[in-house]
Amino acid sequence: MSRIGKKPIALQKATVEINGDHIVVKGPNGQLERNIPGLITVSVEDSQIQVIRANDSKQARSLHGLVRSLVANMVEGVSNGYTKTLELVGVGYRASVAGNTLTLNVGLSHPVDFVAPEGISFEVEKNTTVRVKGIDKELVGNLAANIRAVRKPEPYKGKGIKYAGEVIRRKAGKAK
Repeated sequence: MSRIGKKPIALQKATVEINGDHIVVKGPNGQLERNIPGLITVSVEDSQIQVIRANDSKQARSLHGLVRSLVANMVEGVSNGYTKTLELVGVGYRASVAGNTLTLNVGLSHPVDFVAPEGISFEVEKNTTVRVKGIDKELVGNLAANIRAVRKPEPYKGKGIKYAGEVIRRKAGKAK
């Protein structure tokens, strides 16, 4: 039995609607929807969501914990939301927000623009800290990874875009 899959999910501030293999989670921050594979059933009992697999086939076992984690992330997202914080390290590296567009100046010959998809917002603090906020954990994480990929931190001076709290392993420079 999947240790993750058999844990019940507590409904914090969210409500859940299940229509066959389609689940809709609504909360104060918005609404998320997802299709559930046929081998997995989701039920709601006294403010807890239970994820149950149909049989012990290899595919059902592999989907059990996955579906439970996805549903738990949906509940957490509509209740509290997700935030990824990125830091720009380098002389002249800065970010700015205009409407729903994030503009990065990170030492390239041109500024790099990111348009926020539906449900995502950007916040810039002191021109060097960018916060990506939203209710969909997957979307927030992917967008933050795409922003970081513009200028990954380099190991000699540590310049680049890094996650807050990320430790950059430094290399020694050229010996004289």
